Amino acid sequence: MGEVKLLGTHSSFPCARIVWALKLKGIPYEFIKEDLLNKSSLLLEMNPVYKKVPVLLHDSKPVVESLIIIEYIDETWKTNPLLPQDPYDRAMARFWAKFVDEKVVLSAWEAMRSQGEEKAINSAQEALGFLENLIKGKKFFGGEKIGYLDLVVGWIALWLKAMEEVGGMMLLDSLKFPSLNEWTQNFIQVPAIHESLPPKEDVVNYFQFGLDYLRSLAAK
Repeated sequence: MGEVKLLGTHSSFPCARIVWALKLKGIPYEFIKEDLLNKSSLLLEMNPVYKKVPVLLHDSKPVVESLIIIEYIDETWKTNPLLPQDPYDRAMARFWAKFVDEKVVLSAWEAMRSQGEEKAINSAQEALGFLENLIKGKKFFGGEKIGYLDLVVGWIALWLKAMEEVGGMMLLDSLKFPSLNEWTQNFIQVPAIHESLPPKEDVVNYFQFGLDYLRSLAAK
């Protein structure tokens, strides 16, 4: 099906989503590590609009934005489908994926940035509450088999813990979110996921650096 390359960084959860999708599909690929402080000419050429990772190169043709890349992979390589087959279920998976990136991720980031300010924590936990209700009674978001929405939410299993450490706070309380906590254990036990997780300290450093960088810009 052609040569596959992935431009990314190991500490980025949007990049991790693509690694997981490729591994679950059994697609051979080359990982090209990017230095986001010194972006390569290849990255700038292949993603001139956003200039960010991940970028999937399939026969030298670029596909960008993690949610779009996962769908492209699923439509190009039909084995082990990730998206639901039913049109309504597929639409709902896309809806919740958009919610995760626009509400859950951003509210968790704000809670970390504010160092656990109460209003920010409440906002983040309110967003997480929707996922708690969605996963209740299920092993994975699509049922018994890992799928598209699990990959989208997968950052919670490690990256949210790193955010909590950097922000000195607790968001994914096991008493408030028992089903979501159980899901994280099911998720990381999948071999393709477990073997692809970066060390937690690398992710903590990744977020701490990003936070320090933004604060330095604000100070200027």
